[in-house]
Amino acid sequence: MNKIIRNLILTDIAFWTGWGMVTPVFAIFVVDRIVGGTALTVGIAVAIYWILRALLVFPFAKIVDKYQGQKDDYLFLVSGNFLAGLVPFGYIFAIYPWHIYVLQVAYGIGMAMSFVGWRTLFTRNILKGKEARQWAMDEATLSGGTALAGIFTGFVITQWGYVVAFSIAGFLTMISVVILLYLRKEITGVFDRRFPHNIINIFRGE
Repeated sequence: MNKIIRNLILTDIAFWTGWGMVTPVFAIFVVDRIVGGTALTVGIAVAIYWILRALLVFPFAKIVDKYQGQKDDYLFLVSGNFLAGLVPFGYIFAIYPWHIYVLQVAYGIGMAMSFVGWRTLFTRNILKGKEARQWAMDEATLSGGTALAGIFTGFVITQWGYVVAFSIAGFLTMISVVILLYLRKEITGVFDRRFPHNIINIFRGE
């Protein structure tokens, strides 16, 4: 297992363990803590996330395919994880349904970017002849982390409340970004002046 694959798996564990502390209690949180929060509010919030993610994945994939090398994939992944990692912290300060909706927009955009970047990097660096085992390794560790997070979340909320639980979730997702930063020197790309050096210029097509 090379360094890129190993760090991508570790990133996935940290990221989805963090979100594994949010997903099981999200509906309860909205109904309990958001002013005017109902089952409909939850449904709209979930729909916003999935619709945005579905609509943006293909355009983002086209941008990633436009450039050779892996720098654009890496920038998408880091930016997406960072944006999605801010959302649990945002839930702490949310009061009204529209706050939740705005956060779900950020979550959908971030996850679309993260999905495209992670899957592309993993596919490009997977070891030939061991594809199934490496995908299985990611799935097994990811599932285990998410399962433990679900149990841990119930305990944390019972003892200390949503603020602590969402703070831990946000912290774990930010750890995923830190893990990715250790891959900077491993990522190859186009090193001429035409290559965008940040995510904003990639979207501009510069």
